[in-house]
Amino acid sequence: MMEPSAGKHRVIFVTDGDDIARKAVEKAVSNIGGRCISASAGNPTPISGQQLIDLVKKANHDPVVVMVDDKGSCRKGKGEEVLEYVAQHPDIEVIGVLAVASNTESIEGIHVDYAVTKNKEVVDVPVDKCGNPAYNNDALMGDTVDVLNELEDVIPVVVGIGDIGKMEGKDSAYKGAEITTKALELVIKNWEAQQCDHNNTTI
Repeated sequence: MMEPSAGKHRVIFVTDGDDIARKAVEKAVSNIGGRCISASAGNPTPISGQQLIDLVKKANHDPVVVMVDDKGSCRKGKGEEVLEYVAQHPDIEVIGVLAVASNTESIEGIHVDYAVTKNKEVVDVPVDKCGNPAYNNDALMGDTVDVLNELEDVIPVVVGIGDIGKMEGKDSAYKGAEITTKALELVIKNWEAQQCDHNNTTI
C-alpha cells in the first residue's frame, strides 16, 4: 500500500467495468491495500466524471482504483468521457492505467508500456482478450482505450491486460484475481521508481 497523499488523489484506471471484472478488480485492490470505487463499475460507466471525482475525494486509501467502460463502442463512449474528465482534473494524479483488451474493431488501439499475460508474465508487447502475447500487433485493442492516446501527458504508464476476471478462469476473483493484482502492482512499482528518480534528481 502506498502512503496516503496529502495533496492530489492518486488514481489507477481500469478500462473494464462489467460484473465479472468488478469482482476481480475489487479482490485485486483488496490484495494491494487500496480502495476500489465500485460505483464506477458498469457496462457502460453509470456515473459522471464529477460524481467519480467526488467519490475519489472521499476515499481514505491510496491508490484509488476506478473502472471505466464503453460497452463495446468503437467511438468515444461514456467510459472514455469519464476517464478524460477525471484524468485532467487538477485534484487528481493518475499513476497508471490497466488497458483491457477486447475484440473491438475500427479503433486505433493503444501502445502499452508493459503487459501482463494470462500466465502472469510481464512482457513488452500487447496482449489479446485471452491474455496471450500479441506479438504481431503494435497496439492493444480495446473498446475504452483510444482516449489514452490523447492523455499521454498525464498518464505515466499503461499496462495491458486481457479480459479481467476471465482469461480461462486464471484471473477469477475466487482464485485471487492474481493477474489483475500483478498488473496493479506493476503500476505502483513504476510510480514508486519515478518518485525515487525525481528525489535523486532534486537532491
